[in-house]
Amino acid sequence: MTLSSSPQTHSSSVQQITVLGSTGSIGVSTLDVISRHPDRFAVFALTANTNAQRIFQQCVACRPAFAVMQDPASAVELSSLLREAKISTEVLSGTQAICDVAAHESVHTVMAAIVGGAGLLPTMSAVKTGKKVLLANKEALVMAGSIFMQAVNDSGAQLLPIDSEHNAIFQCLPRSESVRSGVRKILLTGSGGPLRGWSTEAIRVATPEQACAHPNWSMGRKISVDSASLMNKGLEFIEAKWLFDVSPSLIEVIIHPQSIVHSMVEYVDGSVLAQLGHPDMRTPIAHGLAYPDRVASGVSSLDIIAAARLDFEAPDIHNFPALQLAVDASKTGIGAATVLNAANEVAVDAFLSSQLSFGAMVDSLQWVMNKAVWQEPADLDAVIALDEYARSLTLQQIGSI
Repeated sequence: MTLSSSPQTHSSSVQQITVLGSTGSIGVSTLDVISRHPDRFAVFALTANTNAQRIFQQCVACRPAFAVMQDPASAVELSSLLREAKISTEVLSGTQAICDVAAHESVHTVMAAIVGGAGLLPTMSAVKTGKKVLLANKEALVMAGSIFMQAVNDSGAQLLPIDSEHNAIFQCLPRSESVRSGVRKILLTGSGGPLRGWSTEAIRVATPEQACAHPNWSMGRKISVDSASLMNKGLEFIEAKWLFDVSPSLIEVIIHPQSIVHSMVEYVDGSVLAQLGHPDMRTPIAHGLAYPDRVASGVSSLDIIAAARLDFEAPDIHNFPALQLAVDASKTGIGAATVLNAANEVAVDAFLSSQLSFGAMVDSLQWVMNKAVWQEPADLDAVIALDEYARSLTLQQIGSI
């Protein structure tokens, strides 16, 4: 199926949902939307990395059949908590178990919200078993690209974008492939992040606290740093290329500080369609969960008068070169995107642990892209091997500083 295909037909009217990454910001928002519609949605499984306390609270509220922790010690902790509370949720651990609950035959819909490359295998498991996949893990598509989209087509999975920008584009694009030729350009908006307007010198010495202080969105620390460097917009650029099957030349990044216009599509007749709303991820999550219907998300109405003004400007490539690195990678292939994503995850982690300055973090990405040597991956195993190579190379570079 394509992005706009109809969902699978199941005997039950209640969608059974696996939430991959349930303790992160997207996972928490997803469970909030689900809780508002018990007649439509039910939680089958929750997964997390190490946050046993939060997933325990989610199990108390949702009573899933399964809860899976990536970390075995955290699984032991969760099992103990659930046993004391007399909750029958079965606890599993490890990557394979996460993949299993994503692919389980009882599951209709999978929210893919694991941050980073760790989400690739579980998301692919959901795709290969023909699920309705709500894609909030952009890295899975950034890394696997054409391999990922081929798996979607081969399996009959339904892929719906949850990143606010890609969800907006999806809503503004025509459903019929026959009229896609009328699209002139995809306008991918971004707030500019917390360091927008800063001097070059100030950006290079920005602290983790400053980089994580996003003006509009509540996000995890890794994605917040990516927003500060504009790498998040670069990864979204690559994601848009594959999701909507367009040339990078048809995608333009536009900085929109208010985060009210979530993205736009321009047509050859001069029309520009935009999707507007509050910067709240429950809107695209509700859209994906209920598609093609609409359900309440818990987000308040947008007061366009109170919003007052909407500003737009070109991105500052000089001060935020990570965006250009990603655009260049999108033109090179999935190998370049895999290397860049892996290097970025390692470098961001080093920045957040105060091993690198903000400026040195971005310098590391440039160094790795110049130094790395690879062949274009032909399958998922090759993607994973390249990811591991790039991470090792980045760690070597950081260790030499």
